[in-house]
Amino acid sequence: MFGWGHEAEMVSAEDALPGRSVAMPVPETHQVNGHRLVPPFPEGTATAVFGMGCFWGAERLFWETEGVYSTAVGYAGGYTENPTYEETCTGLTGHTEVVLVKYDPAVVSYEQLLRIFWEGHDPTQVMRQGNDVGTQYRSAVYTVDDAQAAIGERSARAYGAALAAAGLGEISTEVAPLTQFYYAEGYHQQYLAKVPGGYCGIGGTGVRCPAGTGVGADS
Repeated sequence: MFGWGHEAEMVSAEDALPGRSVAMPVPETHQVNGHRLVPPFPEGTATAVFGMGCFWGAERLFWETEGVYSTAVGYAGGYTENPTYEETCTGLTGHTEVVLVKYDPAVVSYEQLLRIFWEGHDPTQVMRQGNDVGTQYRSAVYTVDDAQAAIGERSARAYGAALAAAGLGEISTEVAPLTQFYYAEGYHQQYLAKVPGGYCGIGGTGVRCPAGTGVGADS
């Protein structure tokens, strides 16, 4: 999942690709657990959206998490309506690759999902994850309400302090309200379940989330 254009600067809304009004067709059910991949989702499930580099490996981290009902990969944070993978890889959509996580907050908390997010990638890298270079691989937390926004900002500060204590760089993660999630093509959904030996660029810094900050092991 290497960036084709290697653009390291965000495209403007005026220069972004126009996209299309037709949504990407995807399967209705999850390849791994058979739950719904698209709405409607069960009452009581909550939504989280994370960008942490190549979405193949990122999605697997979350579908393996107890309390997660379903996951899907897609694009968010940009301008182009219903983009394709090829368009996103040009850097001209403004989107980053993300994972949509539908979860049961009675079983797993948003703070615990954030811990998986922070520890599952390197948030100090700017517009990249490892060899995957470009704005489409930037680190992002897209929040769905004020509560998530507050928790996300607090967790970023806490994990940033832990990274600094370990002698690592500053967090580059974008924490912003979710404007729209666009599903990626069907073949990307649960890709590593379909192709177990497929590429996975996921890798963290080795720094653990501190306990007692809203994102630690006890949250």
